Amino acid sequence: MGVHGVKAVFFDLDNTLVDTAAAGRRAIEEVLRLAFCVLQVINALQEKHHYGEGEARVICDKVQAKLLKECHDPAKMCITDLRISHWEEAIQETIGGEANRNLAAECYFLWKRTRLQHLTLAEDTRGMLTELRKGVRLLLLTNGDKQTQREKIEACACQPYFDAIVVGGEQKEEKPAPSIFHYCCDLLGVQPAECVMVGDSLDTDIQGGLNAGLKATVWLNKAMTTPGDTSPVPHYIISSVLDLPSVLQKMEHKVNAKLGTDHVAGSNA
Repeated sequence: MGVHGVKAVFFDLDNTLVDTAAAGRRAIEEVLRLAFCVLQVINALQEKHHYGEGEARVICDKVQAKLLKECHDPAKMCITDLRISHWEEAIQETIGGEANRNLAAECYFLWKRTRLQHLTLAEDTRGMLTELRKGVRLLLLTNGDKQTQREKIEACACQPYFDAIVVGGEQKEEKPAPSIFHYCCDLLGVQPAECVMVGDSLDTDIQGGLNAGLKATVWLNKAMTTPGDTSPVPHYIISSVLDLPSVLQKMEHKVNAKLGTDHVAGSNA
């Protein structure tokens, strides 16, 4: 499908094309089972302590909180060491005693492996991307550590559906900086005013698209929540990424209507 005035569509990855949050929840449940079993072993060795599922869940909750606040500098530490440290700290904060790096590493790698196993590009999303690519160029634009994001991209096997893939951790700046969007435009040989950004984050995807002067921004708002008063305002809002083709059709109708109006005005001049 061709869209008048739109030559390229940029897609975010996490929680836009793939449900990273759901995959993360499944991974945490797997680690909970592991942590609970380990705590039972500790109970057997240390009769004065009685740890159970509650403590295991506290450990996992602490890790989730650390991930949300994570500030990673790849020049100082690799992402693997940092995230093993999250688990190590959470275990020690919860049950005390000496740090247990081996247990922390086991928890981390189980979490990582399970999350990647559940990162899938849904069949209907694949179909939509295939159809869109018949008329416009597609680019995947994701923030994050290069190793982590490249592993996700490999896991969900989305490479064949895109003309280019850009990972923020491999660039000088990430979304919402205009520079990474302009880099994407240069990769595809298009102008910002010919591109549409689709993503679930108002702060990075939508604000970034606005900063870069893209033709339109499309906010994926699955919960259909109301944005804050100070939030950037997207051009369009959808509750499913599968609604994007209808948005692009609306854009085309608007352009065609304007062209018709301009033609009539020119005829009357």
